[in-house]
Amino acid sequence: MIGAGVSELTELAESIFTSAAKDGDPAGGGVEDTGVDAALWATLDQAGLARLTLPEAVGGSAGTLIDAAAVLAAAGAHAARVPLVETDLLAGWLLHAAGLAVPAGPLTAVAASLDVQPSGDGWVVRGELARVPWARAAAGIAVLIGEQVVLLDPAAVTVTNGVNLAGEPRDRVVVDLAPGLIAGSSGGAAAELRLRAALGRALLLAGAARGALALSVRYAGERVQFGRPIGRFQAVQQQLALAAAEVAAAGMAAQAAAGAAERDGFGAGSTSFAIAAAKARTSEAAGVVARIAHQVHGAIGFTREHALRLLTTRLWAWRDEDGAEAEWQAELGARVLGAGPDDLWPLLTGAP
Repeated sequence: MIGAGVSELTELAESIFTSAAKDGDPAGGGVEDTGVDAALWATLDQAGLARLTLPEAVGGSAGTLIDAAAVLAAAGAHAARVPLVETDLLAGWLLHAAGLAVPAGPLTAVAASLDVQPSGDGWVVRGELARVPWARAAAGIAVLIGEQVVLLDPAAVTVTNGVNLAGEPRDRVVVDLAPGLIAGSSGGAAAELRLRAALGRALLLAGAARGALALSVRYAGERVQFGRPIGRFQAVQQQLALAAAEVAAAGMAAQAAAGAAERDGFGAGSTSFAIAAAKARTSEAAGVVARIAHQVHGAIGFTREHALRLLTTRLWAWRDEDGAEAEWQAELGARVLGAGPDDLWPLLTGAP
């Protein structure tokens, strides 16, 4: 995918996710016990989208964060059951930056406190990890422990299945003297990992909100009540307009954050501010869009067979993951107060 433009990537991603949705069913058909849609993952991997931003040397496509933003937004809009954020933006980046080999297949990553002890020529690790995304499906679990990066083999740990509200794997991992590959991380890895996770989640949220709006607009045009489509009623139009405004704001905030990260790097203050704003704004929009979508659909939108629930349950789950809006809003407030009146405008606009 090297050299492809954002529009080409968007078109390719939309085509892949749309095809996968047609092959499965709204209740989750085609998804294995791992929680991952294996067929979709294989297609994304073959197309070079599973490790889009990683270097070619480690099996990536050397894409930009702008490229990743387009793919992740499409993944969110189609409620794709694949760990793109965890594999590409988090674990892949963390392992490559630490100089460790990046395993093939889905990956996941967390920052946690584990006990690391030398054993012979290597190391053993002990501890427990809570709510690890996609752990049961991962070919490797990257753990950032202070300034050390540990790569755990899932076969050497005990995984207890758990899920979030959307049914996505959020597993408990017990590590009992498991061998681990260890390397030192660069300074600031914990802060960057947090920002990368929030950026990825914001992009998924923006996509899911767009997908829920699209379903609602289509349903409003099809559902007839009192002799005409409900989309012709002013009250419904007003609610859909409100949802559309939230979707537009969320999408712009997420795209701006990806642009800041690509342009300035994750260590820049402009990037951390943009990502904080994006996660706060997309999380806030999630609640509004989900509420309106279900109001428009009525009872049918809550059924397991309807595709809307795949999007709204993700909106509700993702809005709190990687920092809820209150957490990021508090961080934004602290930054604004710290900047003072003279630096407020440059902080908001990015002007020098």
